[in-house]
Amino acid sequence: MHALAGDLVQLRFALPAEPLRRFVTTFYRTDVVCSVKRPWLEDWLHPEWANIRFLGAVPAHSVIGTGTVARCPAFTVTGPTSRAARFRLGSGHSWGIGLLPLGWARIVAAGACDYADRFVDGASDPVFAGFAPLSEALAASDGDHARELAMIESHMAKLLAGPEQPGEAAILAIHAALVDPDTLTVTDIAARVGMQVRSLERLSRRAFGFPPKLLLRRQRFLRSLAQFMIDPSRKWLGTLDCTYHDQSHFVRDFRRFMGMSPSQYARMPKPLLAAAAQARMAAAGQAVQGLHAPTP
Repeated sequence: MHALAGDLVQLRFALPAEPLRRFVTTFYRTDVVCSVKRPWLEDWLHPEWANIRFLGAVPAHSVIGTGTVARCPAFTVTGPTSRAARFRLGSGHSWGIGLLPLGWARIVAAGACDYADRFVDGASDPVFAGFAPLSEALAASDGDHARELAMIESHMAKLLAGPEQPGEAAILAIHAALVDPDTLTVTDIAARVGMQVRSLERLSRRAFGFPPKLLLRRQRFLRSLAQFMIDPSRKWLGTLDCTYHDQSHFVRDFRRFMGMSPSQYARMPKPLLAAAAQARMAAAGQAVQGLHAPTP
């Protein structure tokens, strides 16, 4: 457990079985015990791919971008994001599943762009009915980590089973281009995957949630942010991705994606994300979800 001023936080990440790694980043469990001084921990989540979260009885509130925090449903589905999410989490344990773009395309019968930068109640949206039995099983479970992880792995294996669907190879190729630091422009992606730019734009919005130009900008930002998350003692200048022209260029991106300056973010307590970055790095080799590369 990671402790902060009397609070206890534990995050455990598990890689899916090899056949699922093109669809899922990790399965992760969050255990929180808040101190008697406050009912919840608050943190800021950086932009990432879609997530399925089973909160059960854990009280949670969130807002993506600006606005007022709202209560999160017990079964929360968050689409891919391009804005930071401010969230509060109370005591208890919850589970999450990080969906890669190919996982979204295989499981969800709706465009990722329709859920981008927002979260919904998975129990009331028929698009996510396939997850309902898992949500109910976890809610009725006794909390045993190994049994619950096995339930999630088994259910996801069933949901993701089947032959390759049309367009999936193109999604994988686009994703591989996005996580490659040498990919600098939309034209680079189009040439690499052998698509016309307009076709690339359409597929990108449907499977990834955003146009490829914004995704490239997001990836560049996340590469820099990840360096800071791994070692917060470093100066921002030492974390900048090599494709940034200068520090002011990075600051503009930081404000776009996080809604604050780098210095403001550095000063903020990170009771959950600091622990998550280290735990994710140890389990999956990446400090942030958006930098995971799918297995071909």
